[in-house]
Amino acid sequence: MKKIGFIGFGNMAGAIAQGIITSGFLMADNLIGYDIDKRMIDKMKSLGIETASDITNLIEKSEYVFIGVKPQVVESVLQPYVNCLKNKAIISIVLGYDFEKYQGLLDSSTRHIFVMPNTPARVLQGMSLIEKTHSLTETEFNFVKKMFESIGCVEVVPSHLMGVAGTLSGCGPAFVYMMIEALADGAVKEGVPREMAYKLASQTLQGAARMQMQTQLHPGVLKDQVCSPGGSTICGVEALEKGNLRATLMSAIFAAAHYNKGK
Repeated sequence: MKKIGFIGFGNMAGAIAQGIITSGFLMADNLIGYDIDKRMIDKMKSLGIETASDITNLIEKSEYVFIGVKPQVVESVLQPYVNCLKNKAIISIVLGYDFEKYQGLLDSSTRHIFVMPNTPARVLQGMSLIEKTHSLTETEFNFVKKMFESIGCVEVVPSHLMGVAGTLSGCGPAFVYMMIEALADGAVKEGVPREMAYKLASQTLQGAARMQMQTQLHPGVLKDQVCSPGGSTICGVEALEKGNLRATLMSAIFAAAHYNKGK
């Protein structure tokens, strides 16, 4: 019996699998996976993960079934296997498929939990949100929590906040990568070599984030500590304010959180 069986092995599921192997939480031989994409199958094999011949085979071999498929295919993928999933524990990272949605899709004996991770899990720096409402046993819940703690930080979140909180942590890395790229571009414009610029920008963002988490000081206080009167930093801050950095980032969260309303 494998500990976890992955149905779908896209970027996020792959990042989690790689993270829990790298952290030592589970060995690759405790995992099994299934995907219709040959590239994903090859990716699993490269990590030392066994591949299942079909979904029934995967469910039978797995203690926990990990759902990592696209939201638009969840029901078509799972409905034929509702009986196979009886008395199984499911971990789902599918956007929009929270506790209530799975309650209407699965047999009442199937225990399930919704988790919203992010891609930095691959390097053990993930931020995972676990829906507070779930149907796992206490032992199963503790296992899931410890697994995601092995690849970063975990926050247990009320159901009504999963959407917007998940937008911040799930979409946020893309926004941060854009900041890294822009900061580096600014340095390159002034003559700094590209590789050096990326390293300086990435470490600066990482260091600043860690300092805020460890000190628990308000970000504005930490910003003020860098801004000397009449100095270069406050001039840069003025440029960011003129460019509406804060409002733009707030708008990015709003747009990402409400993207479905425009469809």
